[in-house]
Amino acid sequence: MSTQNFNLPDVGEGLTEAEIVAWKVAPGDTVAINDVICEIETAKSLVELPSPHAGIVDELLVGEGTTVEVGAPIITFVTDAAPPAPPAPAAPAPAAEEGGGSVLVGYGTGGGAHSRRRKPAERPVRSSVGVIAKPPIRKLARDLNVDLTAVTPSGADGEVTRDDVVKHASQASVFRNIETPEWGAVREETVPAPAAASVGIARGLTDPPASDAERTEAIPVKGVRKASANAMVQSAYSAPHVTVWKEIDASRTMELVKRLKASPDYADIRVSPLLIMARAVIWAVRRTPMVNAAWVDTEGGAEISLRHYVNLGIAAATPRGLLVPNIKDAQDLGMKDLARALNRLTLTAREGKTTPADQQGGTITITNIGVFGMDAGTPIINPGEAGIVAMGTISQKPWVVDGEVRPRWVTTVAGSFDHRVIDGDGMSRFIADVASVLEEPALLVD
Repeated sequence: MSTQNFNLPDVGEGLTEAEIVAWKVAPGDTVAINDVICEIETAKSLVELPSPHAGIVDELLVGEGTTVEVGAPIITFVTDAAPPAPPAPAAPAPAAEEGGGSVLVGYGTGGGAHSRRRKPAERPVRSSVGVIAKPPIRKLARDLNVDLTAVTPSGADGEVTRDDVVKHASQASVFRNIETPEWGAVREETVPAPAAASVGIARGLTDPPASDAERTEAIPVKGVRKASANAMVQSAYSAPHVTVWKEIDASRTMELVKRLKASPDYADIRVSPLLIMARAVIWAVRRTPMVNAAWVDTEGGAEISLRHYVNLGIAAATPRGLLVPNIKDAQDLGMKDLARALNRLTLTAREGKTTPADQQGGTITITNIGVFGMDAGTPIINPGEAGIVAMGTISQKPWVVDGEVRPRWVTTVAGSFDHRVIDGDGMSRFIADVASVLEEPALLVD
């Protein structure tokens, strides 16, 4: 019998600390190699940490919610074997498609992860209220606070799919702040004059006013939110931002999206206007490559790094903060493969499984503020890039077509750029090209 400490590993590239979000084991539990012992949040993502030992949990050395430096001991095991050789550098592996946990490469063999694999006999389960959904989909619904009975299913035999849950969650988030409050049970209330004078008649309260400290809540800034905040400040105060925008008729884009949704070739793929937007940005980058470049400070001054590839970033709002994962070599993907890549990126981000590698190396970013009902905005450039494009909401508006006013699907495309890298002529041509594709998607056909 021997006691083994497990030190917090570097699960990313050069990360120095992580927060213990939740322990999945307790003292006295028996664990196998690669069983998940805890969830940690780094500056990049939420990662499930597997055990490098087989044995019994002796002691949890760090409490939940505590930030720990890489290399610090976090848990102690009692094992029968001698101490194992130091593991290879760890890197988070993508979660399995149907609910499997992330596994850090270099800790043990795959055979020990049986407790996290999907059982072969696992099938959709019908609940007492008649909802058909696989267990991983039910877990996703719980994580996103989605009532499955309120979700419209699109799968075979009325099964609720991942896309159904995510779509319902995103629609609910748009309206979460505009619910109509209920009237109180008391129709009228008399406020004594002294109380009214001290508290304020408009408040309609008889309790004495609370102090500022009692009415203030402190929210710790750490993990993904801290990293995002630092990056935005760095970008805003180092790159001279300039924003341009254009209102366009996107009716033909909406028609194309409708046709793709009805196509058997896209039966298992979620299609949205973001797909056409992504293709438009990739197409426009080829015509104005400087928007895909980056300003690089050097010992001798500075230089511009011009990339001949597109790692397309998609800004994603998640419960843990803003993430910007990117699709590597997006310029090589056809429409269908790009749609699949967008689906995987979005789902992975919402489930908190985006890896550090997925967020590194981006060259240009799209932020879809239209999902929040916003018409336009002035986004901040992602550090290491020279441009970011914002897509506003698509709604029907009166539009002049051939001298007549007609209802059309209208949106606004905006772009912020690093003026050190690209000037007004280049950025305007780029946004005009993106707008042209959304107005006439046939331009994508070479």
